[in-house]
Amino acid sequence: MTTLIGMVVAFLLVIVAIIIDTSIGAFINLQGVLIVVLGTVAVTAISFRFQEMITIPGNILMLLMHGRRDPAEEALKVLKIASEARRHNDFLILEKLLPQLKDAPFLQQAVKMIVDGQTTEEIEHILRRESSATQGRHMRAVDFLRRAGEVAPAMGLIGTLIGLVKMLGNLSNPADLGPAMAVALLTTLYGALMAHLVFIPLAAKTEHTTSEEALINTLYTMAATSIRRRENPRRLEMLLNTVLPPAKRVAFFN
Repeated sequence: MTTLIGMVVAFLLVIVAIIIDTSIGAFINLQGVLIVVLGTVAVTAISFRFQEMITIPGNILMLLMHGRRDPAEEALKVLKIASEARRHNDFLILEKLLPQLKDAPFLQQAVKMIVDGQTTEEIEHILRRESSATQGRHMRAVDFLRRAGEVAPAMGLIGTLIGLVKMLGNLSNPADLGPAMAVALLTTLYGALMAHLVFIPLAAKTEHTTSEEALINTLYTMAATSIRRRENPRRLEMLLNTVLPPAKRVAFFN
């Protein structure tokens, strides 16, 4: 939500600055849009496979729409699960918790493997591979956004050069100088707006979300293997605090 609000506010500020003493129509140029917007998409696509181009937008949208999770709250959640398993001394009791974990599919999968009786080594291997694969997909989305953020200003510069060439080629015809100058200036503006108001901020937000998700998945993996080994939840709390940032460390048993 903060991402959407920030982008909307940024664009509104630009629009307000435009309409204070001029018309918004003066800043709309079809040639500039074709060069910068479509050109950025086309050039960025060169760096990625076709299959990735299909899946990347969905991954970006999922990451941005996915509600932010607090690592400390997730640590407390798995400690409660570990305490429940320890108290009943029976993994089957965890089966009742599966419907409550629909909002955390990775944790739900981990608990299900414990209930199914898979070994500690199998659980750790599968979860780590799943986490690594997920992080890899999300980082490709980050790479896409960063690449688009690099290409957009370059396409704006190309549009500027095209406009200048057209302008210099029509110095004898003053009526054509205005449109050519508009292309030259507006493409630079479009490229800067796309890069610094869209692609680069989205890349930073997506990367942060990916890192946070990787940390939470690590907490889930550590908890699942600890529960499967029937370790004391107090030891699990100590282990979780070794990977949590200092400000996020928990004290479930204090």
